Amino acid sequence: MATLPMFRLEGRVAMVSGAGRGIGAATALALAEAGADVAVLSRTPDQIEAVAQQIRDLGRRAVAIPTDAGDAEAVSAAVTRAADELGRIDVVVSVTGGSMPRPFTHTHDEALRKSFENNVVHGVRLVREAVPHLAKSDAASVVMVSSSTGHLVGRGYLAYGAAKASLDHAVRMMAADLNPRIRVNAVAPGAILTEALEVVAADPQMKATLEEHTPLRRIGTPEDIAAAILYLSSPASSYVTGQVLAVDGGLVTPNMPLPIPDVDAE
Repeated sequence: MATLPMFRLEGRVAMVSGAGRGIGAATALALAEAGADVAVLSRTPDQIEAVAQQIRDLGRRAVAIPTDAGDAEAVSAAVTRAADELGRIDVVVSVTGGSMPRPFTHTHDEALRKSFENNVVHGVRLVREAVPHLAKSDAASVVMVSSSTGHLVGRGYLAYGAAKASLDHAVRMMAADLNPRIRVNAVAPGAILTEALEVVAADPQMKATLEEHTPLRRIGTPEDIAAAILYLSSPASSYVTGQVLAVDGGLVTPNMPLPIPDVDAE
Protein backbone atom coordinates (compact mmCIF):
# COMPACT_ATOMS: atom_id res chain seq x y z
CA MET A 1 0.00 0.00 0.00
CA ALA A 2 1.29 3.47 -0.89
CA THR A 3 2.15 5.62 2.12
CA LEU A 4 1.16 9.18 1.17
CA PRO A 5 -2.52 8.34 0.52
CA MET A 6 -2.71 7.17 4.14
CA PHE A 7 -2.56 10.83 5.18
CA ARG A 8 -5.63 11.73 3.10
CA LEU A 9 -9.05 12.38 4.65
CA GLU A 10 -11.41 12.45 1.67
CA GLY A 11 -14.95 11.57 2.66
CA ARG A 12 -14.27 12.37 6.31
CA VAL A 13 -15.67 15.07 8.55
CA ALA A 14 -13.58 16.69 11.27
CA MET A 15 -14.69 18.89 14.15
CA VAL A 16 -12.08 21.25 15.62
CA SER A 17 -12.63 23.29 18.78
CA GLY A 18 -10.60 26.42 19.50
CA ALA A 19 -10.41 26.85 15.73
CA GLY A 20 -10.57 30.63 15.48
CA ARG A 21 -6.81 31.19 15.48
CA GLY A 22 -3.42 29.67 16.22
CA ILE A 23 -3.12 25.90 16.48
CA GLY A 24 -6.86 25.33 16.05
CA ALA A 25 -7.11 27.36 12.85
CA ALA A 26 -3.95 25.81 11.39
CA THR A 27 -5.30 22.35 12.21
CA ALA A 28 -8.69 22.99 10.60
CA LEU A 29 -6.94 24.13 7.42
CA ALA A 30 -4.51 21.19 7.42
CA LEU A 31 -7.36 18.69 7.73
CA ALA A 32 -9.21 20.44 4.90
CA GLU A 33 -6.08 20.36 2.73
CA ALA A 34 -5.99 16.60 3.34
CA GLY A 35 -9.55 16.33 2.03
CA ALA A 36 -11.78 16.59 5.10
CA ASP A 37 -14.89 18.70 5.51
CA VAL A 38 -14.58 20.64 8.76
CA ALA A 39 -16.79 22.06 11.52
CA VAL A 40 -14.92 24.87 13.25
CA LEU A 41 -15.87 25.75 16.83
CA SER A 42 -14.88 28.71 18.99
CA ARG A 43 -16.33 31.57 21.02
CA THR A 44 -15.27 34.04 18.30
CA PRO A 45 -17.82 34.03 15.43
CA ASP A 46 -15.87 36.35 13.12
CA GLN A 47 -12.66 34.34 13.46
CA ILE A 48 -14.20 30.94 12.81
CA GLU A 49 -16.22 32.25 9.87
CA ALA A 50 -12.97 33.50 8.34
CA VAL A 51 -11.39 30.07 8.85
CA ALA A 52 -14.48 28.37 7.43
CA GLN A 53 -14.25 30.55 4.32
CA GLN A 54 -10.61 29.58 3.84
CA ILE A 55 -11.69 25.94 4.00
CA ARG A 56 -14.40 26.55 1.40
CA ASP A 57 -11.79 28.23 -0.79
CA LEU A 58 -9.91 24.92 -0.69
CA GLY A 59 -12.96 23.22 -2.18
CA ARG A 60 -14.15 21.59 1.04
CA ARG A 61 -17.35 22.07 3.01
CA ALA A 62 -17.17 23.98 6.28
CA VAL A 63 -19.53 25.13 9.00
CA ALA A 64 -18.66 27.75 11.61
CA ILE A 65 -20.36 27.07 14.95
CA PRO A 66 -19.93 29.69 17.70
CA THR A 67 -19.52 27.65 20.88
CA ASP A 68 -18.52 28.29 24.48
CA ALA A 69 -16.63 25.16 25.57
CA GLY A 70 -17.73 25.82 29.15
CA ASP A 71 -21.43 25.61 28.26
CA ALA A 72 -22.47 21.94 28.23
CA GLU A 73 -25.71 22.58 26.35
CA ALA A 74 -23.93 24.67 23.74
CA VAL A 75 -21.34 21.94 23.18
CA SER A 76 -24.03 19.29 22.77
CA ALA A 77 -25.88 21.51 20.29
CA ALA A 78 -22.65 22.19 18.37
CA VAL A 79 -21.93 18.49 17.95
CA THR A 80 -25.48 17.85 16.76
CA ARG A 81 -25.28 20.72 14.28
CA ALA A 82 -21.92 19.58 12.92
CA ALA A 83 -23.25 16.07 12.32
CA ASP A 84 -26.51 17.33 10.82
CA GLU A 85 -24.92 19.83 8.43
CA LEU A 86 -21.90 17.77 7.37
CA GLY A 87 -23.48 14.33 7.60
CA ARG A 88 -21.12 12.57 10.01
CA ILE A 89 -18.20 13.07 12.41
CA ASP A 90 -15.02 11.03 11.97
CA VAL A 91 -12.41 13.20 13.68
CA VAL A 92 -12.56 15.37 16.80
CA VAL A 93 -9.72 17.73 17.70
CA SER A 94 -9.87 19.60 21.01
CA VAL A 95 -7.68 22.70 21.16
CA THR A 96 -9.16 24.30 24.26
CA GLY A 97 -7.29 25.13 27.47
CA GLY A 98 -4.80 27.47 29.03
CA SER A 99 -3.90 28.94 32.42
CA MET A 100 -1.81 31.85 33.69
CA PRO A 101 1.38 30.98 35.60
CA ARG A 102 1.65 32.12 39.21
CA PRO A 103 3.73 31.37 42.32
CA PHE A 104 2.71 28.35 44.37
CA THR A 105 1.52 30.47 47.31
CA HIS A 106 -0.84 32.31 44.95
CA THR A 107 -2.18 29.15 43.32
CA HIS A 108 -5.42 28.99 45.26
CA ASP A 109 -8.23 26.46 45.03
CA GLU A 110 -10.13 28.43 42.41
CA ALA A 111 -7.09 28.61 40.12
CA LEU A 112 -6.70 24.83 40.34
CA ARG A 113 -10.39 24.22 39.69
CA LYS A 114 -10.48 26.62 36.74
CA SER A 115 -7.38 25.12 35.16
CA PHE A 116 -8.73 21.58 35.46
CA GLU A 117 -12.06 22.72 34.02
CA ASN A 118 -10.46 24.50 31.06
CA ASN A 119 -7.81 21.91 30.26
CA VAL A 120 -9.54 18.62 31.05
CA VAL A 121 -13.29 18.88 31.51
CA HIS A 122 -14.04 20.93 28.39
CA GLY A 123 -12.16 18.62 26.05
CA VAL A 124 -13.50 15.41 27.58
CA ARG A 125 -17.03 16.83 27.38
CA LEU A 126 -16.64 17.49 23.65
CA VAL A 127 -15.42 13.96 23.03
CA ARG A 128 -18.20 12.41 25.12
CA GLU A 129 -20.85 14.30 23.15
CA ALA A 130 -19.28 13.21 19.86
CA VAL A 131 -18.89 9.50 20.70
CA PRO A 132 -22.30 8.41 19.30
CA HIS A 133 -21.28 9.88 15.94
CA LEU A 134 -17.66 8.73 16.06
CA ALA A 135 -18.76 5.17 16.80
CA LYS A 136 -20.44 5.03 13.39
CA SER A 137 -17.17 5.77 11.60
CA ASP A 138 -14.78 3.09 10.37
CA ALA A 139 -11.80 5.38 11.05
CA ALA A 140 -12.70 7.46 14.10
CA SER A 141 -9.95 9.48 15.74
CA VAL A 142 -9.77 11.93 18.64
CA VAL A 143 -6.80 14.25 19.16
CA MET A 144 -6.41 16.37 22.29
CA VAL A 145 -3.94 19.25 22.49
CA SER A 146 -1.93 18.96 25.71
CA SER A 147 1.37 20.71 26.53
CA SER A 148 5.00 19.96 27.29
CA THR A 149 4.22 21.54 30.67
CA GLY A 150 2.33 18.36 31.49
CA HIS A 151 5.59 16.39 31.75
CA LEU A 152 8.31 19.03 32.30
CA VAL A 153 8.95 20.62 35.70
CA GLY A 154 9.30 24.35 36.29
CA ARG A 155 8.21 26.98 38.78
CA GLY A 156 4.91 28.78 38.37
CA TYR A 157 3.03 26.18 36.37
CA LEU A 158 1.42 24.03 39.06
CA ALA A 159 -2.19 24.61 37.96
CA TYR A 160 -1.49 24.34 34.24
CA GLY A 161 1.06 21.53 34.42
CA ALA A 162 -1.03 19.37 36.74
CA ALA A 163 -4.09 19.86 34.54
CA LYS A 164 -2.20 18.94 31.37
CA ALA A 165 -0.67 15.91 33.08
CA SER A 166 -4.21 14.89 33.99
CA LEU A 167 -5.27 15.39 30.38
CA ASP A 168 -2.42 13.14 29.21
CA HIS A 169 -3.67 10.33 31.43
CA ALA A 170 -7.27 11.06 30.47
CA VAL A 171 -6.20 10.39 26.88
CA ARG A 172 -4.88 6.98 27.87
CA MET A 173 -8.03 6.20 29.84
CA MET A 174 -10.34 7.36 27.03
CA ALA A 175 -8.37 5.22 24.59
CA ALA A 176 -8.95 2.21 26.84
CA ASP A 177 -12.65 3.01 27.17
CA LEU A 178 -13.21 3.59 23.46
CA ASN A 179 -11.09 0.83 21.92
CA PRO A 180 -11.35 -0.56 19.29
CA ARG A 181 -13.85 1.73 17.53
CA ILE A 182 -12.29 5.10 18.36
CA ARG A 183 -8.60 5.97 18.64
CA VAL A 184 -7.62 8.66 21.15
CA ASN A 185 -4.24 10.43 21.19
CA ALA A 186 -2.74 13.80 22.09
CA VAL A 187 -0.01 16.16 20.99
CA ALA A 188 2.06 18.02 23.57
CA PRO A 189 3.39 21.25 22.05
CA GLY A 190 6.32 23.20 23.39
CA ALA A 191 6.70 26.95 22.78
CA ILE A 192 4.57 27.76 19.74
CA LEU A 193 4.35 31.13 18.01
CA THR A 194 0.69 31.84 18.69
CA GLU A 195 -0.95 35.03 19.93
CA ALA A 196 -0.19 33.99 23.52
CA LEU A 197 3.56 34.01 22.78
CA GLU A 198 3.74 37.09 20.56
CA VAL A 199 4.75 39.43 23.40
CA VAL A 200 7.62 37.12 24.35
CA ALA A 201 8.71 36.55 20.76
CA ALA A 202 8.70 40.30 20.09
CA ASP A 203 11.41 40.81 22.73
CA PRO A 204 14.74 39.92 21.05
CA GLN A 205 16.38 38.85 24.32
CA MET A 206 13.47 36.66 25.42
CA LYS A 207 13.16 35.17 21.94
CA ALA A 208 16.87 34.36 21.92
CA THR A 209 16.53 32.69 25.34
CA LEU A 210 13.65 30.55 24.11
CA GLU A 211 15.59 29.47 21.04
CA GLU A 212 18.82 28.84 22.96
CA HIS A 213 17.03 26.54 25.42
CA THR A 214 15.26 24.58 22.68
CA PRO A 215 17.41 21.78 21.20
CA LEU A 216 16.19 22.52 17.65
CA ARG A 217 17.01 26.22 18.23
CA ARG A 218 13.72 27.70 17.07
CA ILE A 219 10.20 28.46 18.26
CA GLY A 220 7.53 26.17 16.87
CA THR A 221 4.71 27.24 14.56
CA PRO A 222 1.01 26.33 14.59
CA GLU A 223 1.66 24.42 11.38
CA ASP A 224 4.20 22.20 13.19
CA ILE A 225 1.42 21.11 15.53
CA ALA A 226 -1.20 20.87 12.79
CA ALA A 227 1.01 18.43 10.87
CA ALA A 228 1.26 16.15 13.90
CA ILE A 229 -2.50 16.36 14.45
CA LEU A 230 -3.08 15.48 10.79
CA TYR A 231 -0.98 12.34 11.25
CA LEU A 232 -2.92 11.30 14.35
CA SER A 233 -6.24 12.06 12.62
CA SER A 234 -5.48 10.08 9.49
CA PRO A 235 -5.24 6.38 8.56
CA ALA A 236 -1.44 6.82 8.67
CA SER A 237 -1.71 6.41 12.47
CA SER A 238 -4.31 3.64 12.42
CA TYR A 239 -2.14 1.48 14.73
CA VAL A 240 -1.62 4.28 17.27
CA THR A 241 -3.85 4.98 20.27
CA GLY A 242 -3.43 6.14 23.87
CA GLN A 243 -0.26 8.09 23.03
CA VAL A 244 0.95 11.61 23.77
CA LEU A 245 3.19 12.86 20.96
CA ALA A 246 5.63 15.58 22.05
CA VAL A 247 6.10 18.26 19.38
CA ASP A 248 8.38 20.60 21.28
CA GLY A 249 11.71 20.93 19.52
CA GLY A 250 13.29 18.26 21.73
CA LEU A 251 12.72 19.83 25.14
CA VAL A 252 13.95 17.99 28.22
CA THR A 253 13.68 21.02 30.52
CA PRO A 254 11.46 24.12 30.28
CA ASN A 255 12.82 26.68 27.81
CA MET A 256 11.22 29.70 29.47
CA PRO A 257 11.89 29.53 33.23
CA LEU A 258 10.00 32.11 35.26
CA PRO A 259 11.85 34.38 37.73
CA ILE A 260 9.90 33.18 40.76
CA PRO A 261 11.93 33.54 44.00
CA ASP A 262 12.35 30.93 46.70
CA VAL A 263 9.73 30.80 49.42
CA ASP A 264 10.89 32.92 52.37
CA ALA A 265 10.59 31.91 56.01
CA GLU A 266 8.27 34.25 57.88
